Amino acid sequence: MRVCVIGGAGGVGRRLTSLLSGSGDEVTVVHRRAEQAAVVEEAGGRSALFDLVEGPVEELAGLLGGQDAVVFTAGAHGTGREQTTLIDGRGLEHAVDAAARAGVRRFVVVSVFPEAGRDVETNAGFEHYMRVKKAADVHLTESDLDWLVVRPGTLTDAPGTGKVRSGWAVPYGAVPRDDVAAFLAAALHEPRLHHVVVELTEGGTPVEEAVHALVPRGTDNG
Repeated sequence: MRVCVIGGAGGVGRRLTSLLSGSGDEVTVVHRRAEQAAVVEEAGGRSALFDLVEGPVEELAGLLGGQDAVVFTAGAHGTGREQTTLIDGRGLEHAVDAAARAGVRRFVVVSVFPEAGRDVETNAGFEHYMRVKKAADVHLTESDLDWLVVRPGTLTDAPGTGKVRSGWAVPYGAVPRDDVAAFLAAALHEPRLHHVVVELTEGGTPVEEAVHALVPRGTDNG
């Protein structure tokens, strides 16, 4: 496959790029800062410098031309409410628009678990983040694209186990970035898994089995 990972210099995106490129896929990574190019290339991706905040949608559409799928993992990462709105919110909207213009149907977004942070005292910035992420999910699901929304629990840098718990609704928990990336890689290669919102945490089911189990009944030829 030819996959474009928007925000691929981040923790999940970098791991996903490595997995995809290691299995023979061609990965283009859209990132904002020039100094991130080395990280992208080390992971096996092709660097594509683009600013989601300032760059025109037409230019992004040009970068997406010829791709089989887009994965959106970009985020403001706690840099403030304005940046959250611009990157997690409008950035996603621009990417959806660009994918439609480029004729790329498959679009996967890494979102956030609804219960994230609910066991601690949150602040206005965090609540704003949650609202923006939900609005971005809504925008994607109301598009004409072949979308998939993945909502992982609390991300950790613990070594991946290759096993997860996934479903339309699962208990809240943590999940290693390694395993989120593995789930995304498997989901990208399962075209029957689409037009659904998937929650994802650590668990005991091998990633490939977890993805296979989510394929709607009646489409499973295996």
